[in-house]
Amino acid sequence: MGVWASADEAVARVRSGDRVYVGSNCGQPETLCEALVRRADALRAVELVHLIVFGEAPYVRPGLEESFRHAALFVGANTRQAVREHRADYVPVFLSDVPRLFKNGQMPLDVALVSVSPPDAHGFCSLGVSVDIGMAACKRARTVIAEVNPHMPRTLGDSFLHLDEIDVLVAVDRPLPEHDPGAADETSRAIAAHIAKLIEDGSTIQTGIGRLPNAILEAFADKNDLGIHTELFSDGLIAAIERGNVTGRRKTLHPNKVVASFCIGSQNLYRYIDNNPFFEFRPTEYVNDVAVIAQNERMVTINSALEVDLTGQVVSDSIGHEIYSGVGGQVDFVRGAARSVGGKAIIALPSRAKGGTVSRIVATLRPGAGVVTSRADVHYVATEFGVAYLHGKTLRDRALSLIRIAHPDFRDRLLDEAKELGLVAQDQPSVDYPYPAHLSKTITAKNGASLFLRAILPTDEQMLKGHFYALSGSSKRHRFSRAVETMPASAFRDWVNVDYRSHMALVAVQSDADEGERIIGVARYFANQTTGLAEFAMAVRDDWQGQGVGRCLLDGLVAAAREAKLVGLVGYVDADNAPMLRLLQSLGLPHRSSVSDGQVVFRLDLGTVRAEGASA
Repeated sequence: MGVWASADEAVARVRSGDRVYVGSNCGQPETLCEALVRRADALRAVELVHLIVFGEAPYVRPGLEESFRHAALFVGANTRQAVREHRADYVPVFLSDVPRLFKNGQMPLDVALVSVSPPDAHGFCSLGVSVDIGMAACKRARTVIAEVNPHMPRTLGDSFLHLDEIDVLVAVDRPLPEHDPGAADETSRAIAAHIAKLIEDGSTIQTGIGRLPNAILEAFADKNDLGIHTELFSDGLIAAIERGNVTGRRKTLHPNKVVASFCIGSQNLYRYIDNNPFFEFRPTEYVNDVAVIAQNERMVTINSALEVDLTGQVVSDSIGHEIYSGVGGQVDFVRGAARSVGGKAIIALPSRAKGGTVSRIVATLRPGAGVVTSRADVHYVATEFGVAYLHGKTLRDRALSLIRIAHPDFRDRLLDEAKELGLVAQDQPSVDYPYPAHLSKTITAKNGASLFLRAILPTDEQMLKGHFYALSGSSKRHRFSRAVETMPASAFRDWVNVDYRSHMALVAVQSDADEGERIIGVARYFANQTTGLAEFAMAVRDDWQGQGVGRCLLDGLVAAAREAKLVGLVGYVDADNAPMLRLLQSLGLPHRSSVSDGQVVFRLDLGTVRAEGASA
């Protein structure tokens, strides 16, 4: 068992030239750090290693450079200036790799300064809110010095140090540092709403701290049996648990447990997790292990970014050459979710920065910007304007998808830059049309299959080709009123680039874990601006006909046409296409028809009253 001492006596064990680990996040041993700085005149070249800390970092004050130098594994607001002024260093490293640096001697530790809970009846102290890399540091350091603080919660899991593993104990009594990210704003709530649509009941979630993660947890209010396997969490998780959204019942790894390595928040959070068996704190080398993360089926990871370029490169630790934060666990969780059965890896960011003057989605990254998540790793990117799916997509599709979810103020400029860079064709039409996301919905076919109905996207070109060539000869003839076997590539590009008013197209999409996405049916109209009438057409794959897909597509098309103030839809149906004629009659709309050259000219009246002189 270690000896009890004052803080000044304890830090007397630190020698010049030592490398010292400092407990991180809200588990910073503030009393020991203050005592260490009081010894500054007696020390030289002491290196202090840690993640972000939410208390003060007094050792990075100007004038202490000869005594202390900080090596940041993650840069925080209180150390950023020191890094910028070269009074501290930054170590870019995956969080899952840090314990290995301690263990293999690449970053040997002389002293570990940590904060722990009071010992239990068996002599075990908990690392509390900051197990993370602290456990590995304590196991490898020559000397372990611990503040014993009654304010440190006793978290359960693989979080305990025995008194025999601590060399010096210092009694302190001070509240832990707190962090309040503030209330969610409108942008955060909009991003969260898009992400919530991707989440299935029973998913396991990883997210962080801040306004956006809290907004995301709020957006999960209608979800059931979510699980948590995350690097960190904050107060927003408490409300999700108490609402019954987070139960962990359907987790495939550690069911009925929230698994994390640290937490950051308020005193209320610290009280909530104290001795709470629903929470299991484990070291980073376990929580952030890609193979462990992947064992959670339907693993959804949500991470932030500072900048994303049009090819999908994600910048998360720097603004140009200036280091802002750190690599952290983003890549660990992105790759873990990618390997999970039914997993989804999401990068979430507001579309703009600096008061709306700068786009976070850019054609090219700023000079010096560091790519944390590569374009080969990225899957989903979400802003307040929607979600872009990039994995396995071409550079052209990536650029078009990301421009669509950029802020409207920057879309035309981004498209011009994409053309200059050769990412898209020079004749690529604008994608700056308001996307009718409200038309999107999940539908159930008569065979029980779940399909997603939505407006077409410029990135659907390949899927649309696949749909066309999957149609039988008779289905193609009914769709185009003539025998047709092939179509020029330019036609497919024209069909996916629509303005959603005078030219609207809806698709029914099937998602399959083995075969990916494919279009099952398409319905579209072309409006006449003068008459308010639109010609419409539809085609459903032969193996899906008679399953109710066509009816859903037509209902959606009618809704879009009414919204566009069209007065009627006109279709030209082959006289022998009895199923289509029956379908049109079943819509229950006023209609009229006539026969001409073997075709039935079928007009649906929408009952829309157009303002005089209005255009469609």
